[in-house]
Amino acid sequence: MADKDKTEKSAEGGASAVTGAGGASGAGGAGGKGGGGKGGAGGKGGASKGSKSDQAKRARQAEPKAAHTGVDLPAPPPRLKEHYQKTVRGSLSQKFGFKNPHEIPTLEKIVLNVGVGEAIKQPKILDKVIEELGVITGQLATRRKAKKSIANYALREGQEIGAAVTLRGARMWEFFDRFVTIAIPRIRDFKGLSTRSFDGRGNYSMGVKEQLIFPEINYDMIDQVHGMDITFVTTAERDDVAFALLKELGMPFRTDEKSKVMAASATPVSTTAVSATA
Repeated sequence: MADKDKTEKSAEGGASAVTGAGGASGAGGAGGKGGGGKGGAGGKGGASKGSKSDQAKRARQAEPKAAHTGVDLPAPPPRLKEHYQKTVRGSLSQKFGFKNPHEIPTLEKIVLNVGVGEAIKQPKILDKVIEELGVITGQLATRRKAKKSIANYALREGQEIGAAVTLRGARMWEFFDRFVTIAIPRIRDFKGLSTRSFDGRGNYSMGVKEQLIFPEINYDMIDQVHGMDITFVTTAERDDVAFALLKELGMPFRTDEKSKVMAASATPVSTTAVSATA
């Protein structure tokens, strides 16, 4: 009988232990559900915060932007153009004896031309040159095509072998100002511009060996060094008048060259016309 009582007690203890374990596991499951509920609540909180930030961003975008203080004011004229109108015109009129104000010469346009012979085999080089000209001048360059075929250079008519930019108006004056005051002093071993590059009709042309003289060009971003031709077209009919105009605008010409242009630049236009007629 005693053994039977012990067996029944041990069975009851095991059942109670199982029941306790089940209760504990149930409690753990409830705890797990509670944890999941908290996680869900956190997700809802993050969504609400995100929606608030989006709403604030949309509200900022919807707000009217304040206009710039000088939005209604006209663009200021180029500095060099003001200098030409206030100083250079009077100086040229007095120096050459112009009686009609329309006779006083001025800059008409500036043309930058780059020949890219390597573009015959590598067209991508021309794209880079056009990009650099746009950075220098602030104007998109145009592609130049070959006018005739040359068998020795494997060149065909109509093939793109260069780029050019024609500047007029405010961009012309701004480029001339930056070229004279910033770019030219960066030329290596610079001793002055030659006075023998006039074409006989009042236009001046010069060559630049490196595009690195322009501060807009980053040395680390270029693929190769190339030069360019720059032509200054004026309304003057004589080289000496064009020379005086460019010199008054700040062009640093050489003073040690023996040039007919420099000798004739101090002669009034009326006296030269009389001597030429005689």
